Amino acid sequence: MMHKYMVESVCYWAKEYHIDGFRFDLMAIHDIETMNAIREALNAIDPTILTYGEGWAVGQLGYDENKLAYKKYTYRMPGIAAFSDNLRDGLRGPFSDHHKGAFIVGLPGHEEEVKFGIAGGVLHKQVKANEFWAAEPTQHISYVSCHDDHCLRDRLINTLGNDTSEETVLKLDKLAQTAVLTSQGVPFIFCGEELFRTKQGVGNSYKSPDAINAIPWTNKTKYHDLFQYYKELIAIRRAHPAFYLGTAEKVREHLEFLPTEGDNLVAFQLKDIQGIDPAQRIIVVLNSNKANRKIQIPDDTYQIVVKDGKADRNGLGTHAGPNLEVEAQSAVILIKNQ
Repeated sequence: MMHKYMVESVCYWAKEYHIDGFRFDLMAIHDIETMNAIREALNAIDPTILTYGEGWAVGQLGYDENKLAYKKYTYRMPGIAAFSDNLRDGLRGPFSDHHKGAFIVGLPGHEEEVKFGIAGGVLHKQVKANEFWAAEPTQHISYVSCHDDHCLRDRLINTLGNDTSEETVLKLDKLAQTAVLTSQGVPFIFCGEELFRTKQGVGNSYKSPDAINAIPWTNKTKYHDLFQYYKELIAIRRAHPAFYLGTAEKVREHLEFLPTEGDNLVAFQLKDIQGIDPAQRIIVVLNSNKANRKIQIPDDTYQIVVKDGKADRNGLGTHAGPNLEVEAQSAVILIKNQ
């Protein structure tokens, strides 16, 4: 009966209210059969309707785990995505410890988790992971923060300490979202992050007043540089379909991670993308070190669209040659146009 109720409910909302996306809280308390039935029914109405959820549950459920919609079984639910705590934790640190950092604060050993997220959670020969749970990159929700837990600004301050400069937190904020918005998964941004939102250190704020949960609209002026960075990153992604190839086969064909020396550096190229993208090649480098780092890239002349904490879809200048230096705690995106 619950199976029938869920399927009919989402169909009613989609038809009568034109709801174009459904998020399932604790999706793993539902069974795979029901989730697939929901997706199939929505496909008949509008196959572009987004369906995703939390691929976990709370406590022991007392049911056969193999039949439940856990994240590790996402590949068995075509057209349904799950939140990637792999990328989230690899970027900012674990949910279980609000003071522990990861890649973006310069802790070594998290590069593979970031690469996993960049590849959209699909099997890739250059990525090491215990399990590849997404059959397609569209099943991977790429994110670093959401309503559960601290917003990104507060998380970074928890990790680095209250005496951390605002300039540093802003740098790391930009670096984290560059990883999210250049990944092959579906990017997810918590409301207000583009405004450098704070919840005054409150993580689970469902019971907190407006003073904690309100969106700080005046921050758009105060932190306009950050807002513009988010805006331009989104515009760059939308202008280049190579950032959302859509299938695991295409990800494996066009996404190549570049060699790097040392920790806290992830670099990749989207290659041979003529016919898919206006560009021939795109280079992305993420440097979370506290010092500038040098890297070798394919020898060519590129348009710079992200560098030194600035982003501009129309270009910030050009780079020529195989030697690239990336500023500390920042990202670079280069475009080789056709």
